[in-house]
Amino acid sequence: MADYTFFTVPMSRGQIARWALHEAGAEYEHVLVDWADRPVELAAANPMNKVPTLIHHAPEGDRVITECAGICAYLADIHVEADLFPREEEKADYYRWMFFAAGPLEQAVISRAMGWNVPEGKTGMAGFGTYELTIEVMDGLLSSRDWVCGPRFTMADVYVGSQIDWGLNFGSIPPLPSFAAYAERIRTRAGYQSAKAIDRELIKAAKGRTGG
Repeated sequence: MADYTFFTVPMSRGQIARWALHEAGAEYEHVLVDWADRPVELAAANPMNKVPTLIHHAPEGDRVITECAGICAYLADIHVEADLFPREEEKADYYRWMFFAAGPLEQAVISRAMGWNVPEGKTGMAGFGTYELTIEVMDGLLSSRDWVCGPRFTMADVYVGSQIDWGLNFGSIPPLPSFAAYAERIRTRAGYQSAKAIDRELIKAAKGRTGG
């Protein structure tokens, strides 16, 4: 048995978790989820019945990890040999920006895509304030450094990088020079390339079956 069982759908946030697995060098078996007939094992592991869901078959028993940022952080912590966990001086940036991307950035992008507008005078109640402010903050970060924690790639770049990469591909964030340059850097990663190649082939195969 592989160390991890990975429930996913190719065209989903599962792409983030797969990239994290590849960066960590983790051995995993993926289970492709059919939304119309979800495996009972998925619901048993994750009552939300959604992907990605990761089961770590640890020596002392199975551990379930959900939520992409949580999966990324867990894999960096467990696979110390991959050197993706932050060093002491990197920890503030690592946690700050990984969870900024998981909170304000994703909230801002989803709210905009859904056409949800923060009522006037209520921006303080929204975790992201405004879409424009959130984008401005991310631009400021990525204009000042190569990676989230500075000169070194860490697992925070898998999560933040996925948000930027996805946003550029689908037009949900503007193609600012800082974002475009960052995306080019992450796309050179061997882990990114190997993970994306698997999902691209799965998406292609699915479209072939449906005639899409």
